[in-house]
Amino acid sequence: MKRPLDIVILGLSLSSSWGNGHATTYRALLRALDAAGHKVTFLERDVPWYASNRDLAAPDFCDLVFYTDPYELVSKHAHRLFGADAVVIGSYVPDGVEVIEVVADLGPKRLCFYDIDTPVTLAKLERGDEEFLARRQVAAFDIYFSFSGGRTLDRLRDEFAARRPVPLYCAVDLDAYRDTGAATEWDLGYLGTFSPDRQPALERLLIEPARRLPDMRFVVAGPSYPDDIDWPANVQRIEHLPPGKHAEFYSRQRFTLNVT
Repeated sequence: MKRPLDIVILGLSLSSSWGNGHATTYRALLRALDAAGHKVTFLERDVPWYASNRDLAAPDFCDLVFYTDPYELVSKHAHRLFGADAVVIGSYVPDGVEVIEVVADLGPKRLCFYDIDTPVTLAKLERGDEEFLARRQVAAFDIYFSFSGGRTLDRLRDEFAARRPVPLYCAVDLDAYRDTGAATEWDLGYLGTFSPDRQPALERLLIEPARRLPDMRFVVAGPSYPDDIDWPANVQRIEHLPPGKHAEFYSRQRFTLNVT
Protein backbone atom coordinates (compact mmCIF):
# COMPACT_ATOMS: atom_id res chain seq x y z
CA MET A 1 0.00 0.00 0.00
CA LYS A 2 1.09 3.54 -0.67
CA ARG A 3 1.54 5.80 2.34
CA PRO A 4 -1.60 6.36 4.44
CA LEU A 5 -3.60 9.44 3.46
CA ASP A 6 -4.95 12.21 5.66
CA ILE A 7 -8.51 12.84 4.43
CA VAL A 8 -11.00 15.42 5.67
CA ILE A 9 -14.67 14.96 4.74
CA LEU A 10 -17.37 17.58 5.22
CA GLY A 11 -20.66 15.74 4.92
CA LEU A 12 -24.33 16.10 5.74
CA SER A 13 -24.22 13.75 8.73
CA LEU A 14 -22.22 10.89 10.14
CA SER A 15 -23.55 11.01 13.69
CA SER A 16 -27.25 10.63 12.87
CA SER A 17 -29.06 8.40 10.37
CA TRP A 18 -32.35 10.14 11.12
CA GLY A 19 -34.02 11.45 7.97
CA ASN A 20 -31.05 10.89 5.64
CA GLY A 21 -29.30 8.08 3.81
CA HIS A 22 -25.93 9.81 3.81
CA ALA A 23 -24.92 8.55 7.26
CA THR A 24 -25.09 4.89 6.23
CA THR A 25 -22.98 5.56 3.13
CA TYR A 26 -20.37 7.56 5.01
CA ARG A 27 -20.12 5.03 7.82
CA ALA A 28 -19.34 2.17 5.47
CA LEU A 29 -16.91 4.23 3.40
CA LEU A 30 -15.03 5.60 6.41
CA ARG A 31 -14.79 2.19 8.04
CA ALA A 32 -13.18 0.87 4.85
CA LEU A 33 -10.75 3.80 4.69
CA ASP A 34 -9.80 3.23 8.32
CA ALA A 35 -9.28 -0.49 7.69
CA ALA A 36 -6.97 0.44 4.81
CA GLY A 37 -4.83 2.50 7.18
CA HIS A 38 -5.94 6.00 6.23
CA LYS A 39 -6.68 8.80 8.70
CA VAL A 40 -10.09 10.41 8.27
CA THR A 41 -11.62 13.45 9.94
CA PHE A 42 -15.34 14.04 9.44
CA LEU A 43 -16.55 17.60 9.94
CA GLU A 44 -20.29 17.78 10.57
CA ARG A 45 -22.49 20.85 10.97
CA ASP A 46 -23.99 20.80 14.46
CA VAL A 47 -27.73 21.13 13.80
CA PRO A 48 -30.53 20.45 16.31
CA TRP A 49 -32.49 17.89 14.26
CA TYR A 50 -29.46 15.58 14.11
CA ALA A 51 -28.13 16.48 17.57
CA SER A 52 -31.35 15.19 19.12
CA ASN A 53 -31.29 11.97 17.07
CA ARG A 54 -27.65 10.82 17.15
CA ASP A 55 -27.04 7.08 16.95
CA LEU A 56 -23.25 7.27 16.41
CA ALA A 57 -21.85 10.14 18.46
CA ALA A 58 -18.36 8.65 18.92
CA PRO A 59 -17.23 6.48 15.96
CA ASP A 60 -14.09 4.41 16.44
CA PHE A 61 -13.04 4.58 12.78
CA CYS A 62 -12.53 8.34 12.36
CA ASP A 63 -12.38 11.67 14.17
CA LEU A 64 -15.86 13.20 14.25
CA VAL A 65 -15.76 16.96 14.80
CA PHE A 66 -18.76 19.31 14.92
CA TYR A 67 -18.77 22.93 13.76
CA THR A 68 -21.37 25.69 14.00
CA ASP A 69 -21.03 27.70 10.76
CA PRO A 70 -18.82 27.95 7.64
CA TYR A 71 -16.52 30.53 9.17
CA GLU A 72 -15.70 28.38 12.17
CA LEU A 73 -14.16 26.01 9.65
CA VAL A 74 -11.55 28.70 9.01
CA SER A 75 -11.08 29.92 12.57
CA LYS A 76 -10.82 26.47 14.20
CA HIS A 77 -10.09 23.91 11.51
CA ALA A 78 -7.96 25.64 8.87
CA HIS A 79 -4.93 23.57 9.89
CA ARG A 80 -6.83 20.32 9.31
CA LEU A 81 -8.13 21.45 5.92
CA PHE A 82 -4.86 22.91 4.66
CA GLY A 83 -2.73 20.00 5.85
CA ALA A 84 -4.91 17.17 4.53
CA ASP A 85 -4.00 15.20 1.43
CA ALA A 86 -7.59 15.62 0.26
CA VAL A 87 -10.65 17.55 1.38
CA VAL A 88 -13.98 16.10 0.27
CA ILE A 89 -17.18 18.18 0.50
CA GLY A 90 -20.44 16.27 0.21
CA SER A 91 -23.79 17.11 -1.29
CA TYR A 92 -26.49 18.67 0.90
CA VAL A 93 -23.99 20.13 3.37
CA PRO A 94 -25.76 23.06 5.09
CA ASP A 95 -24.67 26.40 3.61
CA GLY A 96 -22.76 24.34 1.08
CA VAL A 97 -21.98 27.20 -1.30
CA GLU A 98 -20.34 29.20 1.51
CA VAL A 99 -18.56 26.12 2.83
CA ILE A 100 -17.08 25.41 -0.59
CA GLU A 101 -15.92 28.99 -0.98
CA VAL A 102 -14.19 29.28 2.40
CA VAL A 103 -12.54 25.87 2.05
CA ALA A 104 -11.38 26.56 -1.52
CA ASP A 105 -9.87 29.87 -0.37
CA LEU A 106 -7.61 27.92 2.00
CA GLY A 107 -5.98 26.24 -1.00
CA PRO A 108 -6.17 22.57 0.06
CA LYS A 109 -3.88 20.11 -1.71
CA ARG A 110 -6.82 18.42 -3.40
CA LEU A 111 -10.42 19.58 -3.27
CA CYS A 112 -13.14 17.06 -4.15
CA PHE A 113 -16.93 16.91 -4.21
CA TYR A 114 -18.87 13.78 -3.29
CA ASP A 115 -22.33 13.92 -4.84
CA ILE A 116 -24.58 11.36 -3.20
CA ASP A 117 -27.55 13.02 -4.94
CA THR A 118 -26.29 13.59 -8.49
CA PRO A 119 -29.63 13.57 -10.39
CA VAL A 120 -31.13 15.96 -7.83
CA THR A 121 -28.01 18.15 -7.95
CA LEU A 122 -28.09 18.46 -11.74
CA ALA A 123 -31.81 19.25 -11.74
CA LYS A 124 -31.18 21.97 -9.16
CA LEU A 125 -28.29 23.48 -11.12
CA GLU A 126 -30.36 23.52 -14.31
CA ARG A 127 -33.05 25.64 -12.67
CA GLY A 128 -30.62 27.89 -10.82
CA ASP A 129 -31.21 26.38 -7.38
CA GLU A 130 -27.96 26.75 -5.41
CA GLU A 131 -29.01 25.12 -2.15
CA PHE A 132 -25.69 23.35 -1.58
CA LEU A 133 -23.64 23.85 -4.76
CA ALA A 134 -23.35 26.69 -7.26
CA ARG A 135 -22.89 25.93 -10.94
CA ARG A 136 -19.77 28.11 -11.06
CA GLN A 137 -18.20 25.96 -8.33
CA VAL A 138 -18.31 22.63 -10.18
CA ALA A 139 -15.11 23.44 -12.08
CA ALA A 140 -13.28 24.23 -8.83
CA PHE A 141 -13.02 20.58 -7.78
CA ASP A 142 -10.04 18.44 -8.69
CA ILE A 143 -12.33 15.40 -8.64
CA TYR A 144 -16.12 15.24 -8.75
CA PHE A 145 -17.23 11.91 -7.25
CA SER A 146 -20.73 10.94 -8.39
CA PHE A 147 -23.23 8.34 -7.18
CA SER A 148 -24.37 8.14 -10.82
CA GLY A 149 -22.22 6.95 -13.70
CA GLY A 150 -22.68 6.53 -17.43
CA ARG A 151 -23.92 9.53 -19.37
CA THR A 152 -24.26 11.53 -16.17
CA LEU A 153 -20.47 11.77 -16.02
CA ASP A 154 -20.43 13.08 -19.59
CA ARG A 155 -22.97 15.72 -18.64
CA LEU A 156 -20.95 16.75 -15.61
CA ARG A 157 -17.92 17.27 -17.84
CA ASP A 158 -19.54 18.72 -20.97
CA GLU A 159 -22.43 20.77 -19.54
CA PHE A 160 -21.19 21.68 -16.06
CA ALA A 161 -17.40 21.88 -16.62
CA ALA A 162 -16.40 19.26 -14.07
CA ARG A 163 -12.68 18.68 -14.54
CA ARG A 164 -12.58 15.02 -13.53
CA PRO A 165 -15.98 13.39 -12.94
CA VAL A 166 -15.65 9.81 -11.69
CA PRO A 167 -18.19 7.35 -10.27
CA LEU A 168 -18.20 6.49 -6.58
CA TYR A 169 -21.27 4.29 -6.50
CA CYS A 170 -23.49 3.42 -3.59
CA ALA A 171 -22.13 0.20 -2.10
CA VAL A 172 -22.99 -2.41 0.50
CA ASP A 173 -21.03 -3.07 3.69
CA LEU A 174 -21.00 -6.87 3.69
CA ASP A 175 -20.15 -6.99 7.39
CA ALA A 176 -23.33 -5.07 8.22
CA TYR A 177 -25.75 -6.30 5.54
CA ARG A 178 -26.15 -10.06 5.71
CA ASP A 179 -29.14 -12.39 5.76
CA THR A 180 -30.02 -12.76 9.43
CA GLY A 181 -32.21 -15.82 8.88
CA ALA A 182 -35.24 -13.98 10.25
CA ALA A 183 -38.64 -15.34 9.27
CA THR A 184 -40.38 -13.61 6.36
CA GLU A 185 -42.93 -11.05 7.51
CA TRP A 186 -43.57 -8.90 4.43
CA ASP A 187 -44.00 -9.67 0.74
CA LEU A 188 -42.53 -6.33 -0.38
CA GLY A 189 -40.74 -3.60 1.52
CA TYR A 190 -39.11 -0.22 1.04
CA LEU A 191 -36.73 1.86 3.15
CA GLY A 192 -36.26 5.56 2.42
CA THR A 193 -36.97 9.06 3.65
CA PHE A 194 -39.87 10.75 1.83
CA SER A 195 -38.79 12.53 -1.32
CA PRO A 196 -41.18 14.15 -3.84
CA ASP A 197 -39.15 12.88 -6.81
CA ARG A 198 -39.29 9.25 -5.57
CA GLN A 199 -42.88 9.24 -4.35
CA PRO A 200 -44.54 8.58 -7.75
CA ALA A 201 -42.49 5.41 -8.15
CA LEU A 202 -43.33 4.31 -4.61
CA GLU A 203 -47.02 4.90 -5.34
CA ARG A 204 -46.85 2.92 -8.57
CA LEU A 205 -44.66 0.03 -7.41
CA LEU A 206 -45.74 -0.53 -3.80
CA ILE A 207 -48.80 1.42 -2.66
CA GLU A 208 -51.00 0.64 -5.67
CA PRO A 209 -50.01 -3.07 -5.68
CA ALA A 210 -50.88 -3.15 -1.97
CA ARG A 211 -54.37 -1.87 -2.80
CA ARG A 212 -54.81 -4.56 -5.44
CA LEU A 213 -53.36 -7.36 -3.29
CA PRO A 214 -55.06 -6.99 0.11
CA ASP A 215 -53.98 -10.47 1.23
CA MET A 216 -50.28 -9.61 0.89
CA ARG A 217 -48.15 -7.69 3.39
CA PHE A 218 -46.12 -4.57 2.69
CA VAL A 219 -43.89 -2.23 4.71
CA VAL A 220 -42.46 1.26 4.23
CA ALA A 221 -39.82 2.53 6.65
CA GLY A 222 -38.57 6.11 6.81
CA PRO A 223 -39.54 9.56 8.13
CA SER A 224 -41.10 12.73 6.74
CA TYR A 225 -44.02 11.21 4.81
CA PRO A 226 -46.97 13.64 4.58
CA ASP A 227 -50.04 12.94 6.67
CA ASP A 228 -52.29 12.98 3.61
CA ILE A 229 -50.86 9.81 2.05
CA ASP A 230 -53.60 7.16 1.85
CA TRP A 231 -51.77 4.09 3.11
CA PRO A 232 -53.63 0.81 2.48
CA ALA A 233 -54.38 -1.22 5.61
CA ASN A 234 -51.88 -3.91 4.60
CA VAL A 235 -48.94 -1.45 4.48
CA GLN A 236 -47.07 -1.25 7.77
CA ARG A 237 -45.31 2.05 8.49
CA ILE A 238 -42.06 2.34 10.46
CA GLU A 239 -41.15 5.98 11.13
CA HIS A 240 -37.40 5.50 11.65
CA LEU A 241 -35.19 2.46 11.27
CA PRO A 242 -31.58 2.86 12.50
CA PRO A 243 -28.79 1.21 10.47
CA GLY A 244 -28.29 -1.49 13.09
CA LYS A 245 -31.75 -2.86 12.25
CA HIS A 246 -31.45 -2.66 8.45
CA ALA A 247 -30.17 -6.21 7.90
CA GLU A 248 -33.02 -7.82 9.82
CA PHE A 249 -35.54 -5.51 8.12
CA TYR A 250 -34.41 -6.63 4.66
CA SER A 251 -34.13 -10.27 5.72
CA ARG A 252 -37.81 -10.29 6.70
CA GLN A 253 -38.92 -9.37 3.15
CA ARG A 254 -39.61 -11.63 0.18
CA PHE A 255 -38.84 -8.76 -2.17
CA THR A 256 -37.31 -5.30 -1.63
CA LEU A 257 -38.11 -2.19 -3.64
CA ASN A 258 -35.22 0.17 -4.39
CA VAL A 259 -36.14 3.61 -5.75
CA THR A 260 -33.31 5.94 -6.76
